[in-house]
Amino acid sequence: MGDQLDLPAMLERFRERAQAVRDRPLPPIGGEERLRFIEQAQLDFQDFAIIGDAEATLEDGILTLRVDLSGDADEN
Repeated sequence: MGDQLDLPAMLERFRERAQAVRDRPLPPIGGEERLRFIEQAQLDFQDFAIIGDAEATLEDGILTLRVDLSGDADEN
């Protein structure tokens, strides 16, 4: 599988998914359903964005995602 895994493409797909969640329109629902939808969209965006921002390496068949959660990622 390692020979077939394109890490930059995989990370780009996660960035695209994060953007798709952010751009997704709210369905015509209200009340608690609307709140649940918004909460789930926030979690989906967070998860996709975290992986999309990761540094990925594949060594000896082990995929490692390194994520800087310190907030200093833009300073490097």
